[in-house]
Amino acid sequence: MTRLASSVLGAALAGFALTGTAEAQSEAGCAALRDAVFSGGYVTSARVIPAAETLPAYCEVRATALPAISIEVRLPLEGWNGRLYQAGCGGFCGILGRADAASGWINAMRPGLERGYATATSDSGHHGLSVVDAAWAADNPHAERDWGWRSIGETNRVAQAMIEAFYGSASEQAIFQGCSTGGRMAHVAALRYPEMFQGIISGAPAMDYPGLVGTKMSWLMQANLDAEGNWILQPGKEALIGDAVMAQCDGADGAEDGLISDPRQCTVDLSSLTCPAGESGADCLSDAEAEVLAKWRQGPVNAGGAQLYPGGVPYGSEPFWWLWLTGNADGAGRLVNAFTTNFGAYMAFPEDPGASWSPADFDFETDPPRLAEKAALYNGDNPDISAFRAAGGKMIVWHGWADAIVTPFKTVEWYEAAAEAAGGTEALEENVALFMVPGLDHCGILPGPGGVSQASLDPLTPLEAWMETGERPASILVAE
Repeated sequence: MTRLASSVLGAALAGFALTGTAEAQSEAGCAALRDAVFSGGYVTSARVIPAAETLPAYCEVRATALPAISIEVRLPLEGWNGRLYQAGCGGFCGILGRADAASGWINAMRPGLERGYATATSDSGHHGLSVVDAAWAADNPHAERDWGWRSIGETNRVAQAMIEAFYGSASEQAIFQGCSTGGRMAHVAALRYPEMFQGIISGAPAMDYPGLVGTKMSWLMQANLDAEGNWILQPGKEALIGDAVMAQCDGADGAEDGLISDPRQCTVDLSSLTCPAGESGADCLSDAEAEVLAKWRQGPVNAGGAQLYPGGVPYGSEPFWWLWLTGNADGAGRLVNAFTTNFGAYMAFPEDPGASWSPADFDFETDPPRLAEKAALYNGDNPDISAFRAAGGKMIVWHGWADAIVTPFKTVEWYEAAAEAAGGTEALEENVALFMVPGLDHCGILPGPGGVSQASLDPLTPLEAWMETGERPASILVAE
């Protein structure tokens, strides 16, 4: 165990009221964890959850790390592999164990528990009504700090304390897995806690929240508003645009397979879709709609033309626009608007403008510099991960090329900068493997061409092999 983990564990165990024994791996031993004492927090419940479907029976412990980080730890009653698997959370978090209520593996404890890991996650330090609710951050710097970075270390500290109490020995190894905000947390973990996790899985990392959610998403929303504040590009034309893009881009990589392997290789001309002058319709694009698309592809710039965030909305992401950008006919989706509205109102600036703020208020000349203070609190985009590399950590980073909300171009930019900081790509590849997945939606939430989704991916198996044998991963796709 690393020196950092040892010191964290030692502090966590100070004052423990029980000693872990073999008998503790039982229903009575689980119940006894209700009386576990650790510094800076307390246990709120401990109960046995019976085995179900693919999950073994486990002791579910819920605890609070002060001031308000809600944590869940799951401890297998039998077959513990001696390791910890910690999961991040999505959006603004705020809902404990939300990912495990669904069937996917993203930000979920399930993959670890299925393989015999003790597992843990948190709500990142606050309760929210949804993952796009940021009102908890209003004039609340402690909650912003916990969401930004502290909940990662506190979840690990409490989990290690529960493991020691239940099994009588500490975790030999720890893995962190997260996507989107969870991916940001993965990068923050590598930077702020470089010895805490021996393996890290980072998916679609929103590693620069102020730049992404503050600047870029405000740009996307403003680009789609007319002078009266109405949406220009309405739901319904995504297929028209996407079909034209695919017709021009499929094959750019040498294979006509319904996938765009790298949208940077595409040059798309949509002039054939332009409506006749003065007309509009479902099967063509008005001049105003075409202008929206041009701005979305470009990404945010200031008056001088300087790029404020790398890249724009990638070609091939059109099938997923209803969820993130345009909404659908039933009024669902358009989550980008919800994220940037709440972030700007309560989390982005040194002084919160409040509920009256909207993305239309963002000033691309004066506001980007104002985001620097919160960027230092939230961000994980520093490419210098030398401390994590020096500790021998292994990191898999993956991103969908068709991600319409968290720009894949930022992840590529980070990897290239990380390679330069490491002294070259060959040096970085000793510790970091990057996988860019064609046709994949943000975190693989919606199925893409050929059904590609999060179910198509398994980064844990190759990460485990890399950590155990030193064999660098060649793929994260599920073996057929």
